[in-house]
Amino acid sequence: MESEQDYLAGLYDWLDAKRMQVKAQYRAALGGPIDVQDGGTLVARDADVRALARSMTRLDVADQGLCFGRLDAISGERLYVGRIGIFDEDHEHELMLLDWRAPAARAFYIATAANPEGMRRRRQFHSIGRRLVDFTDEVFGLPDPDAGDDSPFSSDAALLAAVNAPRGPGMRDIVATIQAEQDEIIRLDHPGVLVIEGGPGTGKTVVALHRVAYLLYTQRQRIERHGVLVVGPNQAFMNHIGRVLPSLGESEVVFMTVGELLPGLHVTAEDTPDIARIKGSRAMLDVLAAAIADHQRVPERPLEIPLADVTLQIAADTAQWAIDEARASGLPHNAARAVFREIVTYVLTERGTARIGRGWLTRDNRDAWEKVRADLTTDLEDNERFTAALDQLWPVLEPQDLLAKLYLSAERLRTAGADPALWREVGDAWTVSDVPLLDELIDLLGRDKATDDAAEQARREETDYARGVLENMVAHEDLMDDEDHLLAQDLIGAEDLAERFGERDTRDLAERAAADREWTYRHVVVDEAQELSEMDWRVLMRRCPSRSFTVVGDLAQRRSMAGAMSWTEMLEPYVPGRWVYRSLSVNYRTPAEIMAVAAALLADFAPDVRAPESVRACGIRPWSRRVTADRLSAAIEEFVASEAAREGTSIVIGPPDVPGTVAPSETKGLEFDAVLVVEPDRILANGPRGAAELYVALTRATQRLGVLHVDQLPLALTGLVECDGS
Repeated sequence: MESEQDYLAGLYDWLDAKRMQVKAQYRAALGGPIDVQDGGTLVARDADVRALARSMTRLDVADQGLCFGRLDAISGERLYVGRIGIFDEDHEHELMLLDWRAPAARAFYIATAANPEGMRRRRQFHSIGRRLVDFTDEVFGLPDPDAGDDSPFSSDAALLAAVNAPRGPGMRDIVATIQAEQDEIIRLDHPGVLVIEGGPGTGKTVVALHRVAYLLYTQRQRIERHGVLVVGPNQAFMNHIGRVLPSLGESEVVFMTVGELLPGLHVTAEDTPDIARIKGSRAMLDVLAAAIADHQRVPERPLEIPLADVTLQIAADTAQWAIDEARASGLPHNAARAVFREIVTYVLTERGTARIGRGWLTRDNRDAWEKVRADLTTDLEDNERFTAALDQLWPVLEPQDLLAKLYLSAERLRTAGADPALWREVGDAWTVSDVPLLDELIDLLGRDKATDDAAEQARREETDYARGVLENMVAHEDLMDDEDHLLAQDLIGAEDLAERFGERDTRDLAERAAADREWTYRHVVVDEAQELSEMDWRVLMRRCPSRSFTVVGDLAQRRSMAGAMSWTEMLEPYVPGRWVYRSLSVNYRTPAEIMAVAAALLADFAPDVRAPESVRACGIRPWSRRVTADRLSAAIEEFVASEAAREGTSIVIGPPDVPGTVAPSETKGLEFDAVLVVEPDRILANGPRGAAELYVALTRATQRLGVLHVDQLPLALTGLVECDGS
């Protein structure tokens, strides 16, 4: 113990010194001058500052559990394993601490007596702060009497200590206790989509997050500049898992729910399950396309456009030709407006030229003909009636306006071939299911070319202005013929100077990515993926063109009617042949006593699904208690008061209309030391996925589970120990 404590103290001495060194470099980079003669720029300085800030973050989080184990190889080599890699720069970069993600560290997680991976012993440390409290050894093969290995201990001690520990406010990393089946998935070398399926408590979420840390370690140059997106079911879940990656030193990660995937949109309402199913179907693509086409119209009667020398008309045949050409261009609606305008303008100016030149002008006089056409074109560009006619026949559309008007009009819904159930009184009362539809419309509508042209013109004007500034600086410099001078243009170009006039973006990567709908990520993690609809997946695929995903879910826990019935049906249209499936079968969270109750329910509603096997028992039988309706609130309060006196966390889960309870859907992915499930029969009756919701509720507890019921218990739960509340 003393020897190991001394070694850990040396590692912490290195960490403290390195942290001071990096902080000094950070302060120097932040406040130091920029040597433009050596090619220095603000951009380069900012890059250095950001890199040093990331280094500080990784050093800061490494303080907790810096070193958590040791490997002794048969060859005699000794490797200490921890959160980061440490090399002794004074002794030819001798390895002091091996990063847990390094290939050489894999034996720490997968070595067994049958397959020792060249190792003789695995030692796992238990520390509090910087103090080593205890360690456990596992010796592979025969013990070595000379090394004092005659009393090997089971390595399960560290794992059981971790899973039995009271839960805190957030998910913890498992870097010190990763198991072999988890490690295989974390390090899997697959460039496409990896699906990790596992029942409650199998650690699939935390495995996915550790996989992100591993990918950032092995592919940092490819991933870090664009970051990683983690998508989860609700904000409580995102708060729960939000500490894992920062605790592993990774900060270039964006956490979002599906409802947050469209920056600036605020979800204020909730759809019924049936409506969510309709909106989540791929059939909505046809509805959206038809809704857009409904705004591309021919006039019922010709629209007159009075000009100075002639009055022109946009007739139905002209508008139809323009519509056909605009659609055939393949451009998004707003961009195709330029094609529509071009065709209409051509027809009107040709006809107008013929009318103006009747009797004196023919097409043979090409120059004169084109001069009249050009004048008419200029007149049309500034004509308010012409612009109004274009807006009537091919308007510029905004996604939110289009979808809101669609929901508000039974006639528009019918014309678009939509289910009439989509009608609602408040068109812009956005729901989570509206997010993928609005995101789709952004691409279907595109930008207005005229607006883009105006923005480009503004950029050119700023560049021209900056060029004038540079030329003025040169004009006022005192130059001698026999001297070499570094001129303003030698230091910075006009375009770079123009960018300096704008406001600099000082946000970090995660902030910039979260605010930019067009940001693309190098990797995406999707948790509770069984809940995502076909339309949800289209949004996520747009966010990651490389199709690099870690998908986490459990089909048995699906509650959304729009969610996945199978992984093949959901993923094959997007990544045919580029996805692999892995499963986790061991339950590290739920004790065997509680899992037996949940497994009975699972067998009742999903007989083909095998419940995960619990790695431990807690010795506490789950209980049930029947109360009268007027005593229900008091019984809940008694549970809350009882658990408040204990260490750890607790929650009461029940139907939404029962005071003091949380809906099962809000607890997905979360874990608590104690759980009270209220009125399970009413949870079961909550729609077609009520059984899945009850299954979720029963599997949140890590130690203690109780059930309160007013009516008879559901048949699948009759194995609970009935108590009288005493």
